[in-house]
Amino acid sequence: MSTQTTYQARNKDQLAARVAQDIAEGMVVNLGIGMPTLVANHIPPDREVLLHSENGILGMGPAPAAGLEDYDLINAGKQPVTLLPGGAYFHHNDSFAMMRGGHLDVCVLGAFQVSATGDLANWHTGQADAIPAVGGAMDLAVGAKQTWVMMDLLTKQGQSKVVSACSYPLTGVACVKRIYTDLCTLACTPQGLQLIDLVEGLSLAELTELVGLPIQA
Repeated sequence: MSTQTTYQARNKDQLAARVAQDIAEGMVVNLGIGMPTLVANHIPPDREVLLHSENGILGMGPAPAAGLEDYDLINAGKQPVTLLPGGAYFHHNDSFAMMRGGHLDVCVLGAFQVSATGDLANWHTGQADAIPAVGGAMDLAVGAKQTWVMMDLLTKQGQSKVVSACSYPLTGVACVKRIYTDLCTLACTPQGLQLIDLVEGLSLAELTELVGLPIQA
């Protein structure tokens, strides 16, 4: 009689903490709208990281405590944030010049799909009734030195968001270096997917079956 292994998926905060773990001292990092904004809450206070928001903030801090929100101080997703000592505000044009000029070490974005070789689809599902939301994603995906994606591995229907080729409209080609998910962390390489880590209790064979693509150990 075969036994099925059990594993516990990372919740959103655990996933955000996993991403924050790889953000090194001194990095300039953009956090995209949605789940990536949680990463700001998990950067160790003794690690100096400059968080950038495309609406014109550098030196963004974690979310404010309940009751201390200032809705004149928000990120690109209109969520209230804090400003660390030395932080700055600037014009939207200057913010995009930073993004396009190669001044960001990392951007962390959400995604609908990522291909094994790092193609990114995160602005439109291609469906007629879907509302496109490109924002600054295209500028970030090609302007940052590294693009990391943070997302659930599977859709609500149980299909892998990591695919051999994206079926949704592309944001960028071969731009994603790492995929952080609730079940595993993967690197995108010209040769395909490479495993960085996976949650306890999940085997590489099981992960490979979920994704439906070869994953190098």
